[in-house]
Amino acid sequence: MTSAELPPEVYSKLSKVKKATHLPAPYKLRQYYTPKEVAKHNTASDCWVSFFYEVYDLTYVIQKHYGPEVDPIVKAAGTDITHWFDEKTREPKTFVSPHSKILEYYLPNGRYLHIPPAEPDSSWSNSFTTPWWRKKKLCIGKLTRKVRKLRVINMLTKDDDVLEVCSEESMNEILDRYLQLNEHAASYDWKRLGRPLDMRKTLDENDIPDETEEFLMLNIEEDQYIPAVHLYYKDDLTVS
Repeated sequence: MTSAELPPEVYSKLSKVKKATHLPAPYKLRQYYTPKEVAKHNTASDCWVSFFYEVYDLTYVIQKHYGPEVDPIVKAAGTDITHWFDEKTREPKTFVSPHSKILEYYLPNGRYLHIPPAEPDSSWSNSFTTPWWRKKKLCIGKLTRKVRKLRVINMLTKDDDVLEVCSEESMNEILDRYLQLNEHAASYDWKRLGRPLDMRKTLDENDIPDETEEFLMLNIEEDQYIPAVHLYYKDDLTVS
C-alpha cells in the first residue's frame, strides 16, 4: 500500500490580453477532464473545447481576436469538435463542393479563425505563424476516454458520495477530486473490501474493473451497481 498523497497543485495563468474583461479566475489544472467538466466552460469569456482527446482553453484566443471569426468557436464552446478535423492530418476537413467543384473547408458553424475565405478577400490576413489548432500551449490536458462512477464511503462520518472520475486517473488524483467534499481526504486510509489501495495506481490497476458493459448486457442499470471504496480515519488530520 502507498499512502494518500496529494498531486502538486498547478493553476492556469491569467490572460495577458489587456482589453480582455470578465475572464475566469485561475483554475486548477488536471491531467484528465470529463466531458461534463469541459461543458461547463461554454462562453466567450471562458471557452474550452476538446478534439482528438485533448482539451484546449481557447479563452485567450477569443479575447485576442474578438470578432466574427471567433463566433463559430464560441458557438462550439464546451463541446467536442473532433469532427471539424481530418483524422489522419488533424487539419481542418475539406471536401469538393458539389456546386463550385472546388476544394472547400468543412465549416459546420461557419468560417472560423485562421481559415481563409472561400474567395479572395483583401481584408483577410495570413500573417499568423501557427493556427490555433496546432498550438500545443493552448492544450490544458486530456479528455478521458471513459468516465467512471465511484462511491466513496467515509467510515467515520458515514458520508456516502458518488464521484465521476476519469478511468486514467490514479487514486491520488481521485483523492484530489474528493477534496471538494472533504478537505481532510488525505488523512484517511483508502481501502476496497478491506484491502488497502495503491494510491499511485488507477482503479483498474487496483483490481476495481469497469463492469459497465457487462451490466448493460444483463439489462442492469449502471447506477444500480457502483463500485465503492471505504475511507478509514487516521490519527492526524492533514489539512489540504
